[in-house]
Amino acid sequence: MTDVDMSGRFPLRAIPGCGHPCRAGARPGFTLIEIMVTLVILVLLAAIALPYYGGHLEKVKIAQASTDIRDMEVLIGQYLLDNRVLPSTLADIGRGTLLDPWKHPYRYLKLSGDKSAIGSARKDKNLVPINSDYDLYSMGADGATATALTAQRSRDDIIRANDGRFVGLGGDY
Repeated sequence: MTDVDMSGRFPLRAIPGCGHPCRAGARPGFTLIEIMVTLVILVLLAAIALPYYGGHLEKVKIAQASTDIRDMEVLIGQYLLDNRVLPSTLADIGRGTLLDPWKHPYRYLKLSGDKSAIGSARKDKNLVPINSDYDLYSMGADGATATALTAQRSRDDIIRANDGRFVGLGGDY
């Protein structure tokens, strides 16, 4: 005879492998509800974490571009000491093909000794050039720029300003 109680159900009893009393014939494991609740919790955690992760990645790219600009600044300084003139292009210091973290080429503009370049120089809010020797910058995530740092397209640029005393976001200058 089968183990059926008066209600027509299998009685609760311990089943090997099941950590708690289970109905006879029931299999140990998670219920569909438990799995769905777990998945909902994981999706919510991912939805909270992803924006922070994206912001962190952007900060890392900004730091990398700033480091690249500082490194090129040193190479330009060495070139100036060796040749007594600023390089004409980044290729002169071996960085002509270097791309920023957003896969755009770095921009270099020699200012000293070239009066025509002053019009193309990066400018602050008073439209005064931010460097007297050379401009060196990344166009940032959007890949667009303008000479005036107050322009929206220039806010995400990573710039060198004050003849190297500032390297960072154009919006922070």
